[in-house]
Amino acid sequence: MSTVYEVISQQGYTPIKSWTRGVPFDENSKQQLMNIAKMPFIHKWVAAMPDVHLGKGATIGSVIPTTGAIIPAAVGVDLGCGMMAVKTSLKAGQLPDSLLGIRHAIEKAVPHGRSKRRGRRDKGSWGNTPKDVETAWQPLHDQFQIMTEKYPFLKNANHINHLGTLGGGNHFIEVCLDEKDNVWVMLHSGSRGVGNVIGTYFINQAKKDMERYFIQLPDKDLAYIPESSKTFREYTLSVAWAQDFARINREVMMSRTLEALQNEIPTPFTAVSEAVNCHHNYISHEKHFDKNVWVTRKGAVSAREGQMGIIPGSMGAKSFIVRGLGNADSFCSCSHGAGRVMSRTKAKKEVSLEEHIKATEGVECRKDVSVIDETPAAYKPIEKVMKAQEDLVEIVHTLKQVVCVKG
Repeated sequence: MSTVYEVISQQGYTPIKSWTRGVPFDENSKQQLMNIAKMPFIHKWVAAMPDVHLGKGATIGSVIPTTGAIIPAAVGVDLGCGMMAVKTSLKAGQLPDSLLGIRHAIEKAVPHGRSKRRGRRDKGSWGNTPKDVETAWQPLHDQFQIMTEKYPFLKNANHINHLGTLGGGNHFIEVCLDEKDNVWVMLHSGSRGVGNVIGTYFINQAKKDMERYFIQLPDKDLAYIPESSKTFREYTLSVAWAQDFARINREVMMSRTLEALQNEIPTPFTAVSEAVNCHHNYISHEKHFDKNVWVTRKGAVSAREGQMGIIPGSMGAKSFIVRGLGNADSFCSCSHGAGRVMSRTKAKKEVSLEEHIKATEGVECRKDVSVIDETPAAYKPIEKVMKAQEDLVEIVHTLKQVVCVKG
């Protein structure tokens, strides 16, 4: 297949290879990528995925391979955020005519969103931890105890009470139909409150170290942790734990969603296959171009040859189950979604409720002003995003949601 990436090259910077033909790629995002490309420990080049857009710390939709250091703000605070999808034995015709009951059942089974009410439980967390959540917490418990001995403030972070919960923003749970009318369940979430606390702590530590040693950076959010430091090992171990938390979090939510679905549908069904449970906001130690490097995927999915992945569209658009093509130029990566073209603030200002309702026609979901920041118009067209990365992945299944739960 022909090469579809473009190269941004400037003296004094490592190159940027971008899979952005036919999709918006704004100047602010390009500049943010150039700042990353100026860092002295980038391996070969930076890769920009077609969903690329401006982010905090680093560009969302970027793949950053490094040797000797990691930039914690590039990894971010939603450590291990990612997707999970399961194909069921159900067919579209076995779903009820009204899907409102299914949406409400999922909303009841999985805490979602957030409420700020002093002295009262946040609706997006558990009050009394269910037995299945306690069981799922066990593989995480011992390492968490070790971490809290080193960092006592973690005891006050939302940890087990956030396991098996969705959160808000762009996190979602969906019931979808594929091209053969098979019913799928797909969801998106990460390491919740505890991951945020871990990420924030190490981002601040890296910034303090840069100030202590008078290290000048093109952007203060590019503060890094050298691999030779003690902090580096503590950081990578903590992130690895948070990524495990995120994976298990999705597994618990998936189990609860499937149970809720079964309670609303008289036809017994099974989960036929798991497409993938993958991170798209994480670090990984990998070998690329004959060198072991740290790969930061900030809104990007691993797409090694034959590896399954998920690329979701917006809440009114198609999503895709994909198989990686192992493209070395992208460090075997692909996009993690459609990518925003409007900030949340801009979407709320420019998209009317009527436009949102029309854009989500046929989807059982919330259709109120509080979710307009997630409306389809706020995102790039997913079909163009897929076209721009046809040398990174092949489409295995095309999904269209019929139910969408948002926080």
